[in-house]
Amino acid sequence: MISLSIEHGVAEVVLDAPHKLNALDEKALSDFSVAYDDAAAAAVRGDVRALLLRGNGRAFCAGRDISGVSPDRDDAAAYLGGLVQPLLKKMSAFPAPTFAAAQGACLGVGLGLLLATDVVYVAENAKFGSPFAKLGATLDSGGHWYFTERLGMHRTLDLIYTAELISGTEAVAQGLFSRAMPANELLDTTRGIVAKVAVGATGAFTASKELVAHIRDQRLGLWEAMAEENAEQARLCTTPDYAEGFQAFQDKREPVFVGNQPG
Repeated sequence: MISLSIEHGVAEVVLDAPHKLNALDEKALSDFSVAYDDAAAAAVRGDVRALLLRGNGRAFCAGRDISGVSPDRDDAAAYLGGLVQPLLKKMSAFPAPTFAAAQGACLGVGLGLLLATDVVYVAENAKFGSPFAKLGATLDSGGHWYFTERLGMHRTLDLIYTAELISGTEAVAQGLFSRAMPANELLDTTRGIVAKVAVGATGAFTASKELVAHIRDQRLGLWEAMAEENAEQARLCTTPDYAEGFQAFQDKREPVFVGNQPG
């Protein structure tokens, strides 16, 4: 169901249950968490410098696998608070740049996986939204926060109340994700970008990732954010990649970065 491969500094995590649109049950979530643990350990060793998340088949992930779940015995708090939330925190804190390529249905916890990823590229005809009005439930996996942050209150509640889905093209136009492209170009294009990032200054990229998250979560003002940038730049200027970048610029050649190195 969940596979992890590592090649040329890129970890690729794949949801591989296309017969059920990659819907996730408790076992799949546990396996997914283990895959991210293994990839993170490789990143700490310096063997992984970027990660790509994708799903096989016609959907990225249709959400939670509720087949066989009885509503009178369902423990949604245990599923969401005990399994999903810790996983999304782990994904958000992954120690390298993360990317996702999403096609088809991207709903529920599947949508949450994307929202916890640094950069998301989507197929133009992918589908996003909150179908929970039809289930008597509500948007989960941080969806309320991300939707309100990126789409605004009115658009968020419109999508929740109506259960209407928006396309990948609409999601990008409205600021939910980064880029939309034809479905048949999505994976190759994303892999090409991830491969390029993986040989870049991933130590500096990770610093920017942490800065952006801190600015967002702490609601820093301009001058507070600038002070943190200054401090981070001072730290980076002691790293091998900083020296290499300057030397390569002066030598008029392409830099050869080493990324984060084990301490």
